[in-house]
Amino acid sequence: MNTADHFSPSDVSAVVCTLNSVASIERCLVSLRDAGVGEIIIVDARSSDGTREIASRYADQVLEDPGTGLGNARNIGIAESTKPLVLNMGSDNVLPAGQLELMIKTLENGNYDGVSARTHVEGTNYPSRGLNAWRKGRFRAGPATVIGTPTLLLGDLLRSFPYDPERTFSDDSELCDRWQRKLGATFAISDAEVVEIGKTSWDEVNRRCQMYGTSDAEIYRWESENWSTSRKAKSLLHPVRSDLITPMRILAKKEAARALPFLMLFTARRYVAWLRASQRSKSRTS
Repeated sequence: MNTADHFSPSDVSAVVCTLNSVASIERCLVSLRDAGVGEIIIVDARSSDGTREIASRYADQVLEDPGTGLGNARNIGIAESTKPLVLNMGSDNVLPAGQLELMIKTLENGNYDGVSARTHVEGTNYPSRGLNAWRKGRFRAGPATVIGTPTLLLGDLLRSFPYDPERTFSDDSELCDRWQRKLGATFAISDAEVVEIGKTSWDEVNRRCQMYGTSDAEIYRWESENWSTSRKAKSLLHPVRSDLITPMRILAKKEAARALPFLMLFTARRYVAWLRASQRSKSRTS
């Protein structure tokens, strides 16, 4: 990254992938417009609930996602982006005032190739509190090896080295790992905070565990052949370290005690999803 560059929100192309996101998409897109992004690109996987109609009122382009995975969907939008920076935004993310500027500031000041924002689930019930404790303990501001949605990345670099289109869920981790190995890229989690809406049910927690577990299975299946025994062990222990041990060590004692049942359940469900995804893969190849 050229440290002489000074970006503003108008230099940002926002790419938002959608599938039946009617409950959240308008708040998401209004927040992006209010933030002053220069371009909004929607990639829609044939929504049937009115998402596409709402998106067309706010987006500069509404493209079609064939439904082959998030990596490919993002690439469709990224290929059409024109701005120096690309913001990958979840359809359930709402960007409060001033937070995009914080992301840009972190990117420039640290000379990073990409930064993410921390997310805070909107809600007060136990799943919401559990997710927020998990996020607080796991995702701390500062340099990071992997960043997740929402991410702000250098546009030219992302257009030249996009997501792996074969990845179903592990697009962020795969891209960060590949950029670091091949390009020497650096990343950070910024102080910016984005609101995540509609994630207050146990069904949503289960979906997140399913996503993470499938990602774990994809990474292990496609990359572990070249790993040492210690590297394989590190991968197998990653969920318990990242989702249980790290948050318990970082959170204050009372908060950690309240969050412990949630963190244990989250970790267990992630391993179950990993196992099921591995079994599905074996059954397809046998």
